[in-house]
Amino acid sequence: MRSHLLNDATAESYRRSVTEGVERVARKLATTRRPFTGVTPAALAPTVAAVDLDKPLGDSSAALDELESVYLRDAVYFHHPRYLGHLNCPVVIPAVLGEAVLSAVNSSLDTWDQSAGGTLIERKLIDWTNGRIGFEATNAPSADGSADGVFTSGGSQSNLQALLLAREEAKTSDLSKLRVFTSDCSHFSVQKSAGLLGLGPDAVISIPVDRTRRMQSVVLAAELEACRAEGLTPMAIVATAGTTDFGSIDPLHEIAALADEYGAWMHVDAAYGCGLLASRTRRHLLDGIERADSVTVDFHKSFFQPVSSSALLVRDGATLRHATYHADYLNPLPQALGSARAGGTPTVAEQIPNQVDKSLQTTRRFDALKLWMTLRVMGADGVGELFDEVCDLAAAGFELLAADPRYDVVVQPQLSTLVYRYIPEAVTSPAEIDRANLYARKALFASGEAVVAGTKVDGRQYLKFTLLNPETTVPDIAAVLDLIAGHAEQYLGETLVHAAS
Repeated sequence: MRSHLLNDATAESYRRSVTEGVERVARKLATTRRPFTGVTPAALAPTVAAVDLDKPLGDSSAALDELESVYLRDAVYFHHPRYLGHLNCPVVIPAVLGEAVLSAVNSSLDTWDQSAGGTLIERKLIDWTNGRIGFEATNAPSADGSADGVFTSGGSQSNLQALLLAREEAKTSDLSKLRVFTSDCSHFSVQKSAGLLGLGPDAVISIPVDRTRRMQSVVLAAELEACRAEGLTPMAIVATAGTTDFGSIDPLHEIAALADEYGAWMHVDAAYGCGLLASRTRRHLLDGIERADSVTVDFHKSFFQPVSSSALLVRDGATLRHATYHADYLNPLPQALGSARAGGTPTVAEQIPNQVDKSLQTTRRFDALKLWMTLRVMGADGVGELFDEVCDLAAAGFELLAADPRYDVVVQPQLSTLVYRYIPEAVTSPAEIDRANLYARKALFASGEAVVAGTKVDGRQYLKFTLLNPETTVPDIAAVLDLIAGHAEQYLGETLVHAAS
């Protein structure tokens, strides 16, 4: 079995196996004609269940043959231009190259003695991202109060850590008095994080949004004042820069002013909108983000990186101490302080840069390498141009929907998301229209011809295009709209026939 270990003796076997795997995936990408096969759980489950994991195949080629039937054949392919579903992006080749390197070397980014250069690369990328946000330089040798951050598994973890820091900075032992303010359209991880942090079900106060689906700062101000009058503590305000459903960006400057006035931690969830940090034409949409205490970015959304690649950035790096725990076997306190010289004073140069001191995770992948390779090959402008393309596409898609009498579109997009609903001319029942839209989405997915997402707006069923593929075209959008209308009309026709009989 040692022949399967990756080492100097098996380097050639590694090269052959990985090359074969890459060739198979490349053929799949080149020949895939639709984003999904339409396979159902009931149809695929027996194939997977039939695999006996206690009887190895003993050969990577045979395992790849089997993988074709249990995964590759029926995978949902985000690179296809008619995948218009969730916040999943096609990935850039330099990032995939980085993924191959980091998986093989298998560095763990918790301590310096497991990662060395990987630690410095991650810190350099944190510096770069903070610079794009507008925070001061990070990781300077004596940078008390300067910005910092750490890579995470995704936006949910980044939001959780941000609220942990906010809770600790609130400096109260009575968690029942802490309140978190966020918009009705914010990510569900805000509520989940509050629960995990022991804040209670009433801790999160949802602020209504305006017609553009942005937080109403006037209502926020009133809720903050009511909170103060009741003797409660405004722990944090979570602004969203790119809501999941609408791509809307909350009024960051107005929220920052209120956070300052009421002493609340301001967190910006820019998991989706972070692509604007690389845009040469739309960066102004994030103006005010530099006033935040913390920011979530998901490079695996709008930077076209493979999952996972996310980070939490903080304006004051000292606040990351709330996630620090020193273990003698891993990151003992003397390493953080530096070894004392003869005079007894630790020197900065001797401090060991252990990233676990900043992270909720211990063992952690070198996901930063993917972004590093992307920036070194494409540059930030290259990434920003791709994101600008999908935002331009969404603007064109909005015009298409607004001009189509079959559809109601909710709001003009700020980013690359369109929320809309099929409105049949002869049907007036909102419930029946809901069912027609739901049926159309499911039927389209089952056909495999395209993938769209669904959501609810004011209690009604809507559909959603999340446009993150620059290869998608306006004709692709038009074709999918025709398919949706066809499925909805088929459902309504069958319903009328059934009712008549």
